[in-house]
Amino acid sequence: MSTADWIVLFGTLFAIVAYGTWRTRQSNNLNDYLRGGNEMKWLTIGLSVMATQASAITFLSAPGLGYESGLRFVQFYFGLPIALVIISAFIIPIYYRLKVYTAYEYLESRFDLKTRLLAALLFLVQRGLAAGLTIFAPAIILSTILGWDLRFTNLFVGFLVIIYTVTGGSKAVSITQKIQMAIILGGMALAFVILAVRIQDHVDLGTAFKLAGSAGRMEILDFNFDLNERYTVWSGLTGGLFLALSYFGTDQSQVQRYLSGKNIRESRLGLMFNAMLKIPMQLFILLTGVLVFVFYLYIKPPVFFNEVALEGLENTEYERELKEIKSRYDLNYSELQASRSEFEIALAADDFRTENVAEKVFLNRLEEDREIRGEVKALLLKADPNFKVKDTNYVFLNFVMDFMPIGVVGLIIALIFSAAMSSTSSELNALATTSSVDFYNRLFRKEATEKQHLFMSKALTVFWGLLAIGFALIANLFDNLIEMVNVLGSLFYGTILGIFIVAFFFKKIKGGGVFYAALIAEAVVLFIHFAQVYSWPLIGNLQVEYLWYNVIGAAIVVVLAHLFTIFQKPKLSEA
Repeated sequence: MSTADWIVLFGTLFAIVAYGTWRTRQSNNLNDYLRGGNEMKWLTIGLSVMATQASAITFLSAPGLGYESGLRFVQFYFGLPIALVIISAFIIPIYYRLKVYTAYEYLESRFDLKTRLLAALLFLVQRGLAAGLTIFAPAIILSTILGWDLRFTNLFVGFLVIIYTVTGGSKAVSITQKIQMAIILGGMALAFVILAVRIQDHVDLGTAFKLAGSAGRMEILDFNFDLNERYTVWSGLTGGLFLALSYFGTDQSQVQRYLSGKNIRESRLGLMFNAMLKIPMQLFILLTGVLVFVFYLYIKPPVFFNEVALEGLENTEYERELKEIKSRYDLNYSELQASRSEFEIALAADDFRTENVAEKVFLNRLEEDREIRGEVKALLLKADPNFKVKDTNYVFLNFVMDFMPIGVVGLIIALIFSAAMSSTSSELNALATTSSVDFYNRLFRKEATEKQHLFMSKALTVFWGLLAIGFALIANLFDNLIEMVNVLGSLFYGTILGIFIVAFFFKKIKGGGVFYAALIAEAVVLFIHFAQVYSWPLIGNLQVEYLWYNVIGAAIVVVLAHLFTIFQKPKLSEA
């Protein structure tokens, strides 16, 4: 990167930390620290909720998904607006009425202490791992692209977040996230505009989208009801709905964001802001990836987007084979450009028969391109069987580093770091709040002063921050980061959501039934997942995509809680 890019990058990051620390330097009571003093207005809440969910993984992986498979991933979010309406109507009023610091406090008054602690523990396990992942995932990509040491990158992101999160608590998180989202959205919009302008140096946008559509990149809706199909309308409206209900309604990292509102109305408006904008924002990010795909139809991309990995094959026994693959790749790309040009001419002539023939040749060349890329991945695996060959996460940053103007490169890298910091700060704040309120205050120091509780909350923020950094330092990269985060959440969210569904809507069910139902549900979800990962025997060739884990976990809790209540002795049901 140029000197100007480095100035933009570090200037942006340190300005965020300094501003958040300065604005919240007087957060010296527990309500300010854990609930932001209940001063936040709807726009701050809305941007904070959006920033918590939209981690760096979103802006690394989603454009890559758009490049690789088009817009279909947006179906994952179809259940989200419905979930936010339900939460606004039914759940927010309950939290405000009880004046809780965490979502799990409610469960003790509704059920019992062990159910509260179980839900809080499931959250701590899931979110504790995710916090490390939100640091590690962008760090490994950025360290590769920038040539930084991976450990330094993990430490750099982690300690920046710890500084202002410990200093200002929930208020610091919300205030800095507002700035971070402005940088993130502004940076993505700028990248989109530059891409569109660069593409129009070669072809008009209408033809560009026709090319993308022919390649299957513009398809959004899939109504196929198939459990083996990961992203469909039905999985989004069911699994996505349950995941969003659990994430926004019961995950403390989100609950804490809207509990900082001045009143119920501000919190509801903040969630409705997300209900209206989340799907368009995600579609916009995926469409940016589609434009990258079109751009690379005119400017030759690398045969593998993690170019550092290919450099590792130089001067090895695999170098000759790699050169042969690259030679075939270059030849096919020349033929791909020729077929693309013929297809453009056919589109302009509006001749249906000629268009079909030209499209078929064009698609054949794209398929050959995909197969050659597969050979490169196979070669990398031959050289290192443990190498993660999915290069989707490198697509967008590769384009940024090679083709963005000076200054914009630094801004986009700052965007990625800002997104990592915003989601990680929310997670650390929520982890500290939950472990402080639901465990330390409840079990060990009920009589502690507010000053002692505040000190412990800050100490726990440091603890979880260091733990997240430690996990990031030893983590291994999965094939696709955004999917990996959602898989991790789906392993636990369904069970947690089931507990809250029973709590909110089935008043006759008591703690004993729901506690044991939750234990069984979590065991079943984990078994289904690891049975597929390690090829354990299931029913026939049953494959269950991760979005359905949320439905399965919640359904098992609700059904078993009812059955336990019916068949248990009255005394046990009141346990």
